[in-house]
Amino acid sequence: MTGHIVFDPLLPWVIIVALGALAIVGVVLALWRGLSGWALRLLAGVVLVGALAQPSYQIEDTAPLNDIVLMIVDESASQRLAERAGVTSEAAETLVATLEARPNTEVRRIPVGDGDGDAGTQLMTALSAALAEEPRGRIAGILLLSDGRLHDLERAPDLPAPLHLLLTGKDTDWDRRLIVRNAPAFAILGEEVELTLRIEDQGAAPGDLSSDILISVDGEPPQQFSVPVGQDLHLPITLPHGGMNVIQFTVPTAEGELTDRNNTALVQINGVRDRLRVLLVSGEPHAGGRTWRNLLKSDSSVDLVHFTILRPPEKQDGVPVDELSLIAFPTRELFLEKIEDFDLIIFDRYKRRGILPSIYLDNVRNYVEQGGAVLVAAGPDFASADSIYRSPLAEVLPAEPTARVVEEGFRPTVTDLGQRHPVTSGLTGPETWGRWLRQIEVEPRSGQTVMQGIDNRPLLVLDRVGEGRVALLASDHAWLWSRGYEGGGPQLELLRRLAHWMMKEPELEEEALWAEAAGQSLRVIRRTLAVEAAPITITHPDGTSHEITLSEVSPGRFEATYNGPEIGLYRLSDGDLSAVIGLGPAAPREFEETIASAEALTPLIETWRGGALRLEEGLPNIRNIRAGRPAAGRGWIGLTPRNASETLDVRQTPLLPSWLVLVLASLMIIGAWLREGRSA
Repeated sequence: MTGHIVFDPLLPWVIIVALGALAIVGVVLALWRGLSGWALRLLAGVVLVGALAQPSYQIEDTAPLNDIVLMIVDESASQRLAERAGVTSEAAETLVATLEARPNTEVRRIPVGDGDGDAGTQLMTALSAALAEEPRGRIAGILLLSDGRLHDLERAPDLPAPLHLLLTGKDTDWDRRLIVRNAPAFAILGEEVELTLRIEDQGAAPGDLSSDILISVDGEPPQQFSVPVGQDLHLPITLPHGGMNVIQFTVPTAEGELTDRNNTALVQINGVRDRLRVLLVSGEPHAGGRTWRNLLKSDSSVDLVHFTILRPPEKQDGVPVDELSLIAFPTRELFLEKIEDFDLIIFDRYKRRGILPSIYLDNVRNYVEQGGAVLVAAGPDFASADSIYRSPLAEVLPAEPTARVVEEGFRPTVTDLGQRHPVTSGLTGPETWGRWLRQIEVEPRSGQTVMQGIDNRPLLVLDRVGEGRVALLASDHAWLWSRGYEGGGPQLELLRRLAHWMMKEPELEEEALWAEAAGQSLRVIRRTLAVEAAPITITHPDGTSHEITLSEVSPGRFEATYNGPEIGLYRLSDGDLSAVIGLGPAAPREFEETIASAEALTPLIETWRGGALRLEEGLPNIRNIRAGRPAAGRGWIGLTPRNASETLDVRQTPLLPSWLVLVLASLMIIGAWLREGRSA
């Protein structure tokens, strides 16, 4: 119980002071005039001014409150290395018991695990949340049991009491880690990208000058090299294929190092083409020729060489054949010397006229077998005696003309197989497509028919020949769609997909297996022309396997979601196809620095003159210290008692009741009047 005088003025203090000053002036004036009642006048003024201040005697009933000690216990991944978890848990239990045995002391134990995703250790976030829930006036101290490796120091709060760090780990700990810098998300096929690798030792390392490193691409058997420790290594890499390339770097685990979780680095680089080189050979000017040219020129990533036969040799006007083009066209250079430079060759309504000798076309056939791509857009010429089919190209073309040209309107449709093929799957329904007016009748010899026309005759046939790809479009009226005839159709999307499938873009492979990572989850995707997809075997980073079944989400596309239990490289296989995917960082942020250190927290600790002590040296003693005094020393840490209390009841008694003010003021005024009257 405590008591003290409080004031609750009836008027603002400025007015009360002014009235008091006025009373004093009156008393001084009475003295100057020699009035004998000046003392009584002064007492009357004091009573009246005091009444305006309304003083009261306040009595408070209070109860003391316990001091609060916050204990932040780091339970992140780095705290599970070596013996840290057991040491931390045992120390926390002992400290809680010691603190709770102290008088007027409560303990708030706050465990802190790994942050979401790869956020690392969020100690200051947890401390800020704990301080927000407790009265700052009761916090006597903060104990932090950790290895000192936190990743949110910028969120450190304003501390109300000393902070002490009790370090886990040992002085003899050491660790080796692999660092990869300058890893781009995308790289151009055929061009080198330079990665910077560094093997770095931390802590009480043995001082090795070199270490082995294993490099594996897409899960293939690794290659081993010896590299120096503590030096940057600049490694030039050329991506082997388009799409996602997964490169794994691994440093073998050294004897005595703290962990191997940071000995592996996964680099995932998407390989893209810089420029797609296309050769377009137009047999004669026609309405659809501009469609092909506009399609290819509209793509900034396409380098187009367009070869158009403006006047055929059979037109006898005395002009030599080699002077018929606007400029001398380098046919020999294109079809013999530099044909390998092209990603795609398109023959648009081309027929044999003697301009391209058979040796040139035979070289085109060889180009396809060696991995090139040829697209034939057939017109009436394909059914004639001069058809390009009557050339060495017949060996690679997937269909043979019957010499019949059907001149009637029809709507192209996608076959059942085409519904599953990435070139034609998902196109808008044929009921909204405009008609084409001509189709060349062909008999498929090989390949896959993905679109059909009049009486279900093959319209678009795709095939793989050797290492290359061939497509035959048995109509020259695709341009009607681009003109919007009878509503048009998806001509631009169809031809774009067709061109990119022929150039082996990974996203248009009809048989493909890949996965997409989102946090700790894998979305496994299988595209196939088969009706069903085989189960997928997922091999974890530790070598264990798990089999999952895929569900069809659209024709030819099967998917499943799988939650990976750990971070690292996962291998996927269905027996025929395989893929690899990195789930999360191979070396998480939590394992970038694993040696226990107080360096990061030192500025925060020094704000209240706290301390950083190692648990391997034993638990410190706990003392009470006054605010502003050193809060830690050799083998001890200090808490600041707050002596906080809770007010249970408040009572106020007026020192000048109204009746007493009235009586005293009246007596003083009357007394002064009587005294001064007698003196007169």
